[in-house]
Order: sequence, then structure tokens, then C-alpha cells
Amino acid sequence: MGSFLFDDQFAPLAGKIREALKSISDKPLRFVLNTHFHGDHSGGNAEFSKEATIIAHENVRKRLAEGGTVLRGEVKPAEREALPVITFNDRATVHLNGEEIRAIHFPHGHTDGDSVILFPKSNVVHMGDDFVTYGFPFVDVGNGGSVSGMIAGCEKC
Repeated sequence: MGSFLFDDQFAPLAGKIREALKSISDKPLRFVLNTHFHGDHSGGNAEFSKEATIIAHENVRKRLAEGGTVLRGEVKPAEREALPVITFNDRATVHLNGEEIRAIHFPHGHTDGDSVILFPKSNVVHMGDDFVTYGFPFVDVGNGGSVSGMIAGCEKC
């Protein structure tokens, strides 16, 4: 039993996120899954790794560890505590609270480390930044993203 968090935002928001989680469930946070490496999805990893296991596609760990650029802005290498401790290549499944939670890699979608999360029993999907409601999604070409990869990923699911 426990809670599962997808995309932990930025470190300064960790306290607010914890409070929101407590309002939903009294179960401890067990897992955090980053749908890609951008800071608004993985910036709280170091904080949440104190209590939960961080999971992500292997390219997320690689990009966090190496640092790089996003939209010409420098991204410094992440500290060791912020790195995912469980990585996967194509798919990963976590069984928690009677639910099968599937993470499926979307190669070259928004980035090269994107994961889409499926909850088959509940018929729910979480697509990270591969689906947005504010217009056409940002495709981070400099970090392995592509429009054709995003389309192929959607067709794969």
C-alpha cells in the first residue's frame, strides 16, 4: 500500500505537494515517476528521494546526470539524490494498491526519455508533456524530441 506520484515539479514545491498528498491519502509515498527529465517534472527528485523510490526511463537518468541545455538555457547535472534509482528501457510495471501501473516509453516524443502512464483497470492515461491543452506541444529537438516520434508514440499506445 502506498501513494505514487508522477512528476514532482520543483524542489520549493515539495512541502505543498506533500500536504496535497496527505489530503488525498494517509498512505506513505512509495514511488515517484518522472515522465521526462525537464525540471518542472523532476526538480523535486532530491527532496522526494528521501522517502520514495524514483523511477524513470534510462534517458531521463542519463540527461539528469549529464546536464545539458533546454531552449539554450543551461541545465546543470543533478545531484546524486535526484537521480532515478530504477530505470527502464521500453516498459515498466508497478503493482500497487490493486492497480497495475504501466510506464511506456515514447521514443523521441517531447524528449527522448518520455513515458506515458497507463492505469488499465481504472482506464486512465497520464501523458506528461506529450499531451497539452495550451496548443501544440513543445518538442525538445535538442534533447531527442521530434514531431514524428510523438505521433508514432501516440499510435503505439
